[in-house]
Amino acid sequence: MKTIDTCGQKLYSPLIPAVKAMCETAPGEKLEIIMNNAEAFQDLKEYLAEQSIGFREIYDGERMILQFKI
Repeated sequence: MKTIDTCGQKLYSPLIPAVKAMCETAPGEKLEIIMNNAEAFQDLKEYLAEQSIGFREIYDGERMILQFKI
């Protein structure tokens, strides 16, 4: 499983490294995105749902984690 941690991202949206990782991930590979930005987390969940990609969401304090397979 490839893990992308976007916590603390200040210069640009945490969606940018998340989407980049999704583009670089081979079909069938698992991906884990860690965020601490609630708006970006919700946007990513909505995108995955629109694409019919099942995901698991985990809440760990201020960190939010999405796990899914491309």
